[in-house]
Amino acid sequence: MGDIAIRVENLSKQYRIGGPQARYKTIRESLTEAVQAPFRRLSSVVRGQSSATSNETIWALKDVSFEVQRGEVVGIIGRNGAGKTTLLKILSRITEPTEGYAEIHGRVGSLLEVGTGFHPELTGRENIYLNGAILGMRRAEIEHKFDEIVDFAEIEKFMDTPVKHYSSGMYVRLAFAVAAHLEPEILLVDEVLAVGDFEFQKKCLGKMGSVAQEGRTVLFVSHQMNAVRTLCRKCALLSAGKLTEYGDVESVVGRYLRLDLSGSEWTALDGQSRVSNPYFNPTRMALVDRQLNLISREVRADEEFGILIEGVTDVIDIALTIGFAVCTSGGELLFWALHTDTKPETWPTIKKGHSKLVGWIPKHLLNEGDYRVELILSLHYRTWLSQPGGNAPSIHVAVRGGLSESPYWMMARPGLVAPIIVFESIPERSTS
Repeated sequence: MGDIAIRVENLSKQYRIGGPQARYKTIRESLTEAVQAPFRRLSSVVRGQSSATSNETIWALKDVSFEVQRGEVVGIIGRNGAGKTTLLKILSRITEPTEGYAEIHGRVGSLLEVGTGFHPELTGRENIYLNGAILGMRRAEIEHKFDEIVDFAEIEKFMDTPVKHYSSGMYVRLAFAVAAHLEPEILLVDEVLAVGDFEFQKKCLGKMGSVAQEGRTVLFVSHQMNAVRTLCRKCALLSAGKLTEYGDVESVVGRYLRLDLSGSEWTALDGQSRVSNPYFNPTRMALVDRQLNLISREVRADEEFGILIEGVTDVIDIALTIGFAVCTSGGELLFWALHTDTKPETWPTIKKGHSKLVGWIPKHLLNEGDYRVELILSLHYRTWLSQPGGNAPSIHVAVRGGLSESPYWMMARPGLVAPIIVFESIPERSTS
């Protein structure tokens, strides 16, 4: 028991859908409901409504059990809606389980979705002290860490501004700095780092690495498999609220990515998908040849092929960015390709209605192997619509053969890519 930081036994969480959720109410809300209640009952009788819809439930977690030893860094992975955030909310004591229990041995620091853990009316400075007090730290301990927190967050001039005026990026910077530097014994981190810019994400991952080396326990929810592999030694895979695998990070991530591979074409069911939006509602993504015919076979490394993206636009926004990310079957990102990568005057025009775009992957770029191509949709530096590693639809590309005309390379070459680089002899200069 002494070496266990977290013990989870048959943990389950049920939510009601279509009906009221249990929560704390203000006096005004309670009085308003009391006045409206007779009319609401009368209305339901007149309309013949049933309360059955309010009794529909969904299990966000079901019979989840595992243990985390002190000093372990454990990744929590799975598709959106798998129950990852619900698990961390229960461990953070933000919500209570419906069944089962979780034992936490040590003080917990949590970094969940933006908006959790800070009082919006208090300044950044005041929230640092508040969070430290919640963790049981003395004022002198917090003051000792204060400058380090502010330097890491890089928002010094806003420290005396109420956090309700912070942007989401500023909020995450300060929240991560507080969670990582106030030295909780257990650190719970959800996929909020995606809000920050790329440099800050690297900075946070570096800090999490040092936290892990200090022997503190970390639970890390992420869609970024590279980060999970780098930071974690164990991993838990959740699917539809159930724990489907728990163990060595390589085997668990490998299983997740194998399950995630799809065919060479993705289509939205009835024109709707989990990434539906008014700016570019994707309806199809497919692997195609130059005639835009579907490629439903393996492709050769010496063969050019395209990634076709189709969608419908109802609202024009100049910040719209469309493209795709190419990852190895092991989850390692190779590159992004965006329709805004070239000069603005060459960008494909996106008008209201149906649009088709295709990005061409040149010959002799990909090595032999299996790849996942994920749809990228965003409003540039504003919000994700389809995020690689998160909610993005994906297709599968298998590259076999055609690596070169050399008799030396019949199989996959070392390295991630396999370009053909032409060498030539340089004649010696005459000394006469």
